[in-house]
Amino acid sequence: MKLEQQEAYLLLGTNMGDRAQNLITAIAFIERQVGSVFVKSSIYETAAWGKTDQPGFLNQAIGVRTDLQPLQMLRALLAIEQKMGRVRLERWGQRLIDIDIIFYEDVICLDDSDLQLPHPEMHKRRFVLEPLNEIAGNFVHPIFKKKVSSILSNLTDELTVEKLKTN
Repeated sequence: MKLEQQEAYLLLGTNMGDRAQNLITAIAFIERQVGSVFVKSSIYETAAWGKTDQPGFLNQAIGVRTDLQPLQMLRALLAIEQKMGRVRLERWGQRLIDIDIIFYEDVICLDDSDLQLPHPEMHKRRFVLEPLNEIAGNFVHPIFKKKVSSILSNLTDELTVEKLKTN
């Protein structure tokens, strides 16, 4: 018996090397190792957050249908980051690729040291909410009981986040 696929929303970020290609490569790995990507946001240029003395980021939100459970998905995403060459030297430092699980269905998991769902800081970060709102503005945050679009409209984060024009 095949399990029903679950939907998750991820945020990808990169500020090293060929940033646009890093996003393309990460999505290709996700499609092969995690599940089918059913929606992608535009790509957003974002000022560095947390540690600001570094190059800006490209960020993109995606929706994925997967057979993996949340911790299995996290392990697969960390393996993709490692395969692409990510090295974790410092918190909020430069990164070739970063893949965060923002939502996994309406799962709430706050007491696991490896994975917290929904992402515990997403509601404070414009670089997460702008691309996520584009593809999942009506998704209701399972803790706050507010739509992503409502969380974004009440956000005080003034970080510069600009949608890139596409050809």
